[in-house]
Amino acid sequence: MEIRYLKLIKAIVEEGGITRAIDVLHLSQSALSYQLKEAELQVGAQIFYRRNKKLILTPIGKKLYASAIRIIAETDKTEAEVRKMMKGEQGVIRISTECYTSYHWLPAVLKKFNEQFPGVEIEIVFEATHHPLEKLLDGELDIALTSNPEHFDKVEFIKLFSDEMLAVVSCRHPWAERAYVKAEDFRDVHLIIHSLPLDTVSIFRNELTPKGVQPKKLIILPLTEASIELVKANMGVIVMANWALKPYMDKGIKAVKIRREGFFRQQYIARMRDRVYPAFFDYFIKFLREEINVNGKAVS
Repeated sequence: MEIRYLKLIKAIVEEGGITRAIDVLHLSQSALSYQLKEAELQVGAQIFYRRNKKLILTPIGKKLYASAIRIIAETDKTEAEVRKMMKGEQGVIRISTECYTSYHWLPAVLKKFNEQFPGVEIEIVFEATHHPLEKLLDGELDIALTSNPEHFDKVEFIKLFSDEMLAVVSCRHPWAERAYVKAEDFRDVHLIIHSLPLDTVSIFRNELTPKGVQPKKLIILPLTEASIELVKANMGVIVMANWALKPYMDKGIKAVKIRREGFFRQQYIARMRDRVYPAFFDYFIKFLREEINVNGKAVS
């Protein structure tokens, strides 16, 4: 069982339920419930009885809780010892992403990482944005953040987190009153995207292009703030990740689900399969995943 599930069980028990566990784990209620369901599916049995809105450990749950206490304590001790040993590590991590909005999480990650590994420099290769896998293969990057795990024998893809993509519209737009929209609905809108090519834009690559849908008009605008202002003026629609949208939500715009079941994008860290990476790379990935969960940006 994954360590995050053991931490989840431990937090629910020790905090007396889901509500307080949410604060300790820095997860939304939906994310916590989703992870609990995943844990029970992985175990193949119920971990908690659900009685009168309370969660009570099943016999299997009690066994897992006992293991969680021991394993988490040992893991925390080991990680602290390893970080202490690695304080003197020297190196560089060259990273890039498919989308400029994905850089929003970096400042907090860099601060935390630099505190633990002051001798390791993080180099953001902005010119590789939109083509990180090609630059990774060319040796110009060490790791890349991508939502498009293309088949490359030399590249390993590590699941990082999943985020929901939402259609953002003016409160005056016809979609504002709808529970969700479908791919075909995009034929009648002015769709704002940050950049070309279209195969790097998730809504095109995974939803519109496979269904042969072309928006009425395409507006290419790299700046998120300017794009939001166009949306507020009811001059276009933009598709954004739920976490990237949070700073801009106000009374002038509305976020609408794409598809009844939602439209989700899986993010990956890509790195070279045959390369031996220093351990601080794994810690950078760990800190990144933690930062995104702490701020409620995504579900890992």
